Order: sequence, then C-alpha cells, then structure tokens
Amino acid sequence: MTQRGPFLFLVALLILAGIGTAAFRHQEYRIPLLPGAQQTVWQVEARVEYFAQGGATEVFLTLPPEQSGFRVVDETPISSGYGFIEPPADQHLAHWTKRNAEGPQVLFYKLEIVQDDDHLVPDSLPADARKMSWDEPYRTAATQLLDSVLPITVDAYTLAQQIIRSMNRVPIDQNVSLLLDKYEKPELLANLLATAEVPARTVQVLELEDGRRRQGLRDFIQVWHEDAWRLVDPVTGPLAATSKLLLWKAGTPAVLEIIGGTRSRVSFSMISHTRSMLELSQAQTSAFEYSFYSLPIAEQGKFKLIMLLPVGVLVVVFMRLVVGVRTSGTFMPVLIALAFLQTELLPGVASFVLVVAIGLLIRFYLSELNLLLVARIATLVILVIGIITLFSVVSYRLGLMRGLTISFFPMIILAWTIERMSIIWEEEGPKEVLIQGSGSLLVAVLAFLLMDQNIVRHLAFNFPELHLCVLAMVLLLGRYTGYRLLELHRFAGLAEN
Repeated sequence: MTQRGPFLFLVALLILAGIGTAAFRHQEYRIPLLPGAQQTVWQVEARVEYFAQGGATEVFLTLPPEQSGFRVVDETPISSGYGFIEPPADQHLAHWTKRNAEGPQVLFYKLEIVQDDDHLVPDSLPADARKMSWDEPYRTAATQLLDSVLPITVDAYTLAQQIIRSMNRVPIDQNVSLLLDKYEKPELLANLLATAEVPARTVQVLELEDGRRRQGLRDFIQVWHEDAWRLVDPVTGPLAATSKLLLWKAGTPAVLEIIGGTRSRVSFSMISHTRSMLELSQAQTSAFEYSFYSLPIAEQGKFKLIMLLPVGVLVVVFMRLVVGVRTSGTFMPVLIALAFLQTELLPGVASFVLVVAIGLLIRFYLSELNLLLVARIATLVILVIGIITLFSVVSYRLGLMRGLTISFFPMIILAWTIERMSIIWEEEGPKEVLIQGSGSLLVAVLAFLLMDQNIVRHLAFNFPELHLCVLAMVLLLGRYTGYRLLELHRFAGLAEN
C-alpha cells in the first residue's frame, strides 16, 4: 500500500504546479482569470504636418516610453508614398523617409494603449545628474529665490511646491519676474530644482480625454522623489491623479524633427473603448504560439469540449465514491453530459430518455432472436442511428429545431447503455435498471451544470494546467474509505444505540 506521506506530497505537488503555472501565465501574459473581462483601450492618433521643400526629407517623431499604468498593444504608421524605418528596440522613435517631397505633407501614427494599473515599470535615475549654469543677473536671482524657500522645505516635493508658489505669487517677486522674462515656467522650475541638486526634468504629457481632436502636449516637470519620478504641474503643483496623463516625451530629443521641411507641427486625436482582455493578451504576447489558439478554428472547438471532460470525470468520481450513486457504466454520464452541452439540458434529457426507452423495447425483441453479443450490439448501433435520424427529420418537419441536436449523442455509448440496462433487467429486475438509469441521468445533469459554467469553460481552455489540480482531487477521492452518504441510513440504528 502506498505510504501516506509520499502520496500527500504528490497531491500537493500537483496542486502547486497547476495553480502556480496558472498564476504565472496570468501575471506574465495578462490572461484573464474571469471570462468576459474587459480593459479600457485608448486609440491615439498622432498627426504630423509640415511643408516639404522639394527634396529629400526625413521625419522623426518621438513615441511614448514604456511606463507604469499604460501598455502599448499595437502601433501602426500610416504614410502613403513614404518609407518607414522600424526603430531599434531601445529607441521610441518613428522614422519616415522620402527622396522627393514638395508642398504640404501629412503623416499619421496610430497607437493602441491599454490602461493597466498592474503594469509597473521601475523608474531609474540618470547616471549623470543635470548641471545648471546661470548667467548674471539670473544666477543671483535664482540663488536668492532658492535661499528664501529652502529653509521651509524638507524634500524635493515640498521644494517644488514652494518654488511654484513663489512663481505664482501676486504681486510677483522681482527675482521671479526677472527669471520668467528669460524662461518659461516648466523650464525655470526644472532649472531651479537642478540648482538645488534635486533631480528633475521637463517632460511633455498627453492628457487623455475621450473624443478629443487636434490636441497638443502639455509641459510638466518630473521630480525624483522616494525612488520614483513624480509628476508636477508648474502651475498647480504635484499631481496625485495621473491615470489620464500619458507621458509622451522625457528629456531629449524633441517630439518632432523634420529634415528637408518647414512649418512642422504635431497634434493628437483620441477615443477610448473597451476590449476583451483575452483578445488583448493574444495580440501582444507570444504566449499563445503553443496553445490551443494556435490550432485551426475547427480544432479549437473540439478541444473546448475535450478540456471539459476532466471536470465531468471529477463529478462522477465524487458522486460514485463519496455520495454512492450507482450509474450504468463508469464514465458514461460524462459523455452524456458532453452531449447535453450541445443539445442544452431539457431537450437533451428528453431525447436521452426517449431513445433509451425505445431502444430497450427493441432490445427485448432482439433477445428472442438469440443473437450473439457482437451482432446484438451492432444491431443496436444501427437501430439507434435509425431512431436518431427519424427523430431529427420529424422534429425538423414539425418546426422543432431543438430536435436536430439529438444527433450529438454518442451513438455507440447509447447502444452499449441499452445493452447493459437490458442485461440488468434480466438479471436484477426493473428496479435496478431504474436506479442505475436515474443515477446515470442525475450524475450527467450535475456534470453538465458544472461544465456549462462560463468560468469553468474559460479556465479549462485557457489554463489547461489547472487540470493538474483536478487530477490531485481525483487521487484524493481515490483514497476515500469512509461511508458513502447514501449508505448512512443503513447504519442509523447503530447511531441510535
């Protein structure tokens, strides 16, 4: 007899392997655990316009870097008559080329971006801190401004807030007025923070709003605080809500650079909609190359049913070993439940009972012919096919389209079920036939109700490794040696004594 320790270790290993693999695939490839899960997708279109000077031209458009909270799932350059050079993996840059271009030119670049709070990208501080060199009298003005705010601050965030408050104070300070004559507010804030040895950089951000057209980028500041870049508005101060702010450019190069053209500008339009998380996962990862989704569509449909069989098997094992339900055949109820998935429950039950009842009547007649077992089974198979064909044709003529689904029943199994029940009738009587037949139907219905759940279908097909957990539960049930629930009434007297 297998020792208890190694057996339990095997069961635990199967459960951990199944759940661990499923959790890894969900986390790494974003395969949803629930069916019908949706995500918000933003379609952003960058429109590049410029005037070509009649010669060779090159267009460089900076694209959004990888960042927390957003994932780019699709990118499409649209440029009739232009060549497009795919950017290196470490560069976020769209590059168009054309040998001869003249007059107004329009190029487009479309992005599909998913909002995903679980997508985290660690920030990194540049190796070389930015140095700021001031000319007089701006150096003196900057020094005096910093001397006035540094004593009342404790970190980079509070320093940025005090500088912004000074820049927006009314009446305006003389030092601030002098500095703003030379620098815009975002650049001035970044320069002052760099002078105070606080890592900071100017960035350009796209504000996401559904249905917006011809929108430009906004200038913000990023301040290094608590090992991360924090977004700061040079007018209002630090921003807490950044879920609708897409970082488009940080540092250099410029957002748009044109060689061989003038009067260039870039604008953005955007719309939002929801898409299935499963479709998005398929579109952006290679995790499905060796999955069921790599098979032809017809084969995928077959495996969607096949992968439900272990769930039905678990129901049969539980009902037979723990509850004590007697069935005709060990796993015949699973195949009947599989047929119910095609026919739906009530039409399936009615069709099953009708075919088996007619088959039993025919089988009693065949017993009078004294046929050998093989010939008898073959005769039943042919007759079952005939019965199912007749029902389908009659149902169609009467307008009962549900009757056509009876053809999904496994005919060999039906024939063998009829044979087994007739033998039981002869050997043990009609009561046992009724018990085993109703037991088979009950287990088949319970298996169907579990297999027909959307979440069960979804997990069985998209996370087949979870069948290791089903296997572990079957192994545990296989070691069950207690009383079956339906047998407890036999020992009720002992409990009373």
